[in-house]
Amino acid sequence: MEARISVSANRAKVVTIDCDYVYSRFAAAYLLVHGDEVAFIDNNTAHAVPKLIASLKAEGFAPEQVKYVIITHVHLDHAGGTSQLMRACPQAKLLAHPRAAKHMIDPSKLVGSAKVVYGEADFKKLYGEIHPVAKDRVQEVGDGEVLALGGARLRFIHTRGHANHHFCIYDERLGIIFTGDAFGLSYPDLQKYGRFILPSTSPTDFDAAEAKKSIAKVIETGSEKAYLTHFGEVEKLSACALQLNQYLNFSRELVERAVTSALVNEALPQFCESELRKFLAEDLNLRKFSFSASELGILNMDLKLNGAGLAFVATKLRMTHAKGTP
Repeated sequence: MEARISVSANRAKVVTIDCDYVYSRFAAAYLLVHGDEVAFIDNNTAHAVPKLIASLKAEGFAPEQVKYVIITHVHLDHAGGTSQLMRACPQAKLLAHPRAAKHMIDPSKLVGSAKVVYGEADFKKLYGEIHPVAKDRVQEVGDGEVLALGGARLRFIHTRGHANHHFCIYDERLGIIFTGDAFGLSYPDLQKYGRFILPSTSPTDFDAAEAKKSIAKVIETGSEKAYLTHFGEVEKLSACALQLNQYLNFSRELVERAVTSALVNEALPQFCESELRKFLAEDLNLRKFSFSASELGILNMDLKLNGAGLAFVATKLRMTHAKGTP
């Protein structure tokens, strides 16, 4: 076992770790340091775990000093490396939303669904191995609950909209918040003309009204900075919220159009993605943001998933209307 390393009790730091998932600066994990205690926030996939441990050691900590492994939600680009990271950090407790915890204890449904989408070979290439986490190492965290890390207070805020098993983590000492996917996507390579941020509306839990409530909850903390998993820190959160809400308003209207369109359900994902791309192009042109096609390529996966998420909502609404449910 590695020796515990003593550091300054007043030390407080956030380390952004590029997980090199799909692209560089596309998905991040965070190392949060307070005194002699540390926590990882989100962990990407099993392939990223060596990078996380290397960053931990570069900051002068041993894996035994990791107090918490925290996941904002169970989507595999945020939580796929959890079992491997918990093995590497034997004293850590896994903190998760109550709806997310069960999927870490028994990930079979999560893994099975992903393998249907990606296929066995591509799943392994993208995510690696995912194993159960022992139940006694998993702690469910309630809305508004506060936990200590090295003398600092971490407040957990349940934030539906992107997923119903999502929470954000507000660090009261540093005045910052870790937002997972609840406060959108803002890739560094697309910030050269000014702040460009858009929401994630991926399947299957997207809810525009709840997403707007979650954005408001982030703003209400008074945080000076938000740390997005996709990707890195952003400031001027009120201005970011205006952009996010603009896109969410369009997304809600697009769902309504999709529901009443003559298209069959199977055609809705392509329709929604196409309309999102048109809206994006118009918005960028209005703001005189002149990105090349290759620069915007980083958004291809998100736009496809966002379109699929809106189509999923539209299909559910159609089914509800067909049954005559109010």
